[in-house]
Amino acid sequence: MNARQPLPQDNTSPSGDDRYLAVTHEVVNQPPALENYNLFEQDRALQEAVAREGAAAATSDLKQFGALAGAAETIELGFRANENKPVFNTHDRFGHRIDQVDFHPAYHQLMTTAMENGLHSSPWTSPGAGAHVARTARYYMHSQVEAAHCCPITMTFAAIPSIRKQPELAAIWENKILANSYDPRNLPDSEKQSVTIGMAMTEKQGGSDVRANSTRAYAIGAEGPGQAYELVGHKWFVSAPMCDAFLVLAQTKSGLSCFLMPRWRPDGSKNPWQIQRLKNKMGNIANASSEAELRGALAWMVGEEGRGVPTIIEMVAMTRFDCMIGSSAGMRQALAQASHHCHHRSAFGNRLSDQPLMQNVLADLALESEAALAYTMRIARSLDNQHLEHERLLARLATPVGKYWICKRTPNHAYEAMECIGGSGVMEDCIMPRLLRESPVNAIWEGSGNVQCLDTLRALQKEPDTLDAFFSEAAEARGSDARFDRFLAQLQNDFADISDFEYRARNLVDRLALLMQASLLIRNSDPAVADAFCASRLEHNGGLNYGNLPSGTDPVAIIKRATPVVG
Repeated sequence: MNARQPLPQDNTSPSGDDRYLAVTHEVVNQPPALENYNLFEQDRALQEAVAREGAAAATSDLKQFGALAGAAETIELGFRANENKPVFNTHDRFGHRIDQVDFHPAYHQLMTTAMENGLHSSPWTSPGAGAHVARTARYYMHSQVEAAHCCPITMTFAAIPSIRKQPELAAIWENKILANSYDPRNLPDSEKQSVTIGMAMTEKQGGSDVRANSTRAYAIGAEGPGQAYELVGHKWFVSAPMCDAFLVLAQTKSGLSCFLMPRWRPDGSKNPWQIQRLKNKMGNIANASSEAELRGALAWMVGEEGRGVPTIIEMVAMTRFDCMIGSSAGMRQALAQASHHCHHRSAFGNRLSDQPLMQNVLADLALESEAALAYTMRIARSLDNQHLEHERLLARLATPVGKYWICKRTPNHAYEAMECIGGSGVMEDCIMPRLLRESPVNAIWEGSGNVQCLDTLRALQKEPDTLDAFFSEAAEARGSDARFDRFLAQLQNDFADISDFEYRARNLVDRLALLMQASLLIRNSDPAVADAFCASRLEHNGGLNYGNLPSGTDPVAIIKRATPVVG
C-alpha cells in the first residue's frame, strides 16, 4: 500500500495542526444589543405626551424608571421569566391540598419592581393632576420589558373602584392592596403587609356572556351587601391564581352579584376553591392562568345584590385601559427592535434604514406606534379628570374604541417588525417571538373586538352625549388639515343614523379611532408624522400591509424620531 502523500504546502494558509484552530471569520454587520438605554429618554413621543397630558412633574422619576427598564439585567429578567413556565402543585409532599403555583425568581423580581414603583397603586394613593398619566408612562415602559406579569398588576390596580363600593371591605383590604411592596408567599392575608387581587368572572358555558354564569352564592347568615356567602361552581379563566383575593361573579336569588373571595378564611384555613389546571397559552407565558372549582368558598358580597356587572364594570374598564397601554408598549418595543436593527445592518451595499422600501415600512410602523401612544395618553388624562363631564364622557366612549383598535392593530405590527429583522427575528433568543405571541392577548382578553364594538354601541345608546364629547375633542384639529376635515365631516354624517350600527360597527369604530389619532397627531406631533398619518390613513386608501405610505411623506424624519440611540 502506498504511503499517504503529504499535502502540498500553501504559504497563505495555516500549516500543520494550526489549520484546525483557525479563525473562520470576523463577526461584522450585526447590531449591538438593544440594552442599557433609557426607555424614557430615548422615546421622544413618550416624553412629549407626558408633558402635554399633565405629568411633567414626574419627569425626573420617569427618567430613573426608564434607566431601570432599559438595563441589561432587567431585560434579562423578561427572558428568564418566559423560559421557565409557572408550575402548578396540587398537594405538598405530605398529601395536603395546597393549590400552589410556583414561579421563576425572575417573575418575582419583575413583580417586585412593578409594585415598589406603584404601577398597581399610584393614582389611588397620590391622586391629582397627572397621576394616571405618570402611571401610564411607567406601565408603558415596564410592559416593554415583560408583559405577562403585568396581568396581576393590572387587576390589583383595577380592583380599587369596585372594592370601594363596599366600605367595610375596603377598610380591611385597601391599605394592603395599595402597599408598595410585593409578598408572594402563600399565606393568609392577615399575615401579609401587601396583597394582590385577581378576578374570576367567566365560565365554560358563557365566556364573555357572564349573565349565563351558573356559579351559585348561598348566604351563610344575613343576606346582602357586605355579608358572607359560600360560592359553589366553577370558573373557566382565573388569571394569576396566586393572588390573595379575587372579585368573583355568582348568582343569587336576585341575579348575578359580585363577591370578594380570599385564598384563605379568616381562621387561617384554606378557602375551599381548587385550581384544576393551568392554561397552556400561546402567549402571556410567564403569567399563570387557570381553571378552578369553588366548593363552598367563603366570599363577601360587594355592591348591590343582583348588580354584579355594574359593580365590577369599573374594574373591567380599567383593565381594558391597561390593555391599551400594554398593546401600545408592545408596538413601541417591536418598533424599537426593528428600527435599531435596520440602523445598524447593511444589505446590498447600503444600510437598511437608508433604503427607500425599508424606510416606508419603518416609518409606517412608527406612525402606528406613536398614534397608539398618543391616544392612550390622552385617555389617561381623562382618567385624571373624571370630575369634568367632558372627560368622563370622552373616556366612556374612547376606552372601548381604543381597546378595540389599538389592541387589534398590534399583531400585524409585531409580525412586520419581525420581518424587518429577518431570520434572526424568528429566533427565541430575540424578543420578537415573545412580542408576536403576546400581541393577540390584549385584543381577546377583557372583551374581544366584537365585544368592544357592542360596548361602544351601548355607550351611544345610554349616553348619546359621549359621541358629542368624542367629536368635540377630535374637532379641535379642524382647520389644520383638509384631509382631516373631510374625514370628520363624513364620519359625522355616517353617525346620523345608527339604526344598523351593529352590522357596521367595526367600520365605524375603526374610523372613530383613526379620527382621534389623527386629531392628536395634528395638534401635538411632528408635522411629518401628522402629514404621513393623514395621507396614509385618512386620504390614501393604503394597502392591507404596512409599508404603503404614499409618495411625498418624510420617512427619514419619522424614523429618526422613533429610533433609540444605543452606544
